[in-house]
Amino acid sequence: MMKIPRAFVGWEVLVVDDEQDNLEVASRLLKIAGATVTMTSNGVEALQKVQARSAPYKFVLSDLSMPDMDGWELLYLLQQEKVMQNIPVIALTAHAMAGDRERCIAAGFLDHISKPLDPMSFIQQIIKLLTPLPDYAPLLETI
Repeated sequence: MMKIPRAFVGWEVLVVDDEQDNLEVASRLLKIAGATVTMTSNGVEALQKVQARSAPYKFVLSDLSMPDMDGWELLYLLQQEKVMQNIPVIALTAHAMAGDRERCIAAGFLDHISKPLDPMSFIQQIIKLLTPLPDYAPLLETI
């Protein structure tokens, strides 16, 4: 069994998903990797959590299809928040069809991770997505 790297020690991250199982799996894996995780089940709640904070989350994982406010609208509104403008938002989606990755990136997501989440590769996928970012590379290059 592959060991989950403690890549996110001291990081505060936000996970948004209306499916409780996905929320729990993502949260548990991120906690094993050292993150402090805030979970919400919809975009409205997520935006409120972001606005209530004085410091930005290190990154956000958001489902795309949710009631009340979907991931697309949440991303757009997060981009309007000055403190969140440079914070990576990664889409979580069960709709991993041809062209979806490009659509996500064009909208402003860093990238997307397909659901169901693979517990063995989930943290590695996030590390791989964040490492090319200049602010994140020094934090992750030793992992």
